[in-house]
Amino acid sequence: MKAEEHEKRREVLGGWEAEIVSYRIGETFYCHVNNVSPGATVARAEGSSREEAVNAAVSKARERLEATRRRKIPADEQD
Repeated sequence: MKAEEHEKRREVLGGWEAEIVSYRIGETFYCHVNNVSPGATVARAEGSSREEAVNAAVSKARERLEATRRRKIPADEQD
């Protein structure tokens, strides 16, 4: 089987830029969310429809990204 109905988009989730990729393999839709920089996987989900898979993955990703702490880098440590 191969991936079909592939879609990719970018969105801001929890203050972070994220890439949302969804596709169908057979009867099941899959969604993968990664933070654009560095591209690490934040959440994955599957469902019987694209909407179900995307909503589940985005919900998990938003929750995880909102919980991620940001540190300010002192000016003397920046390149």
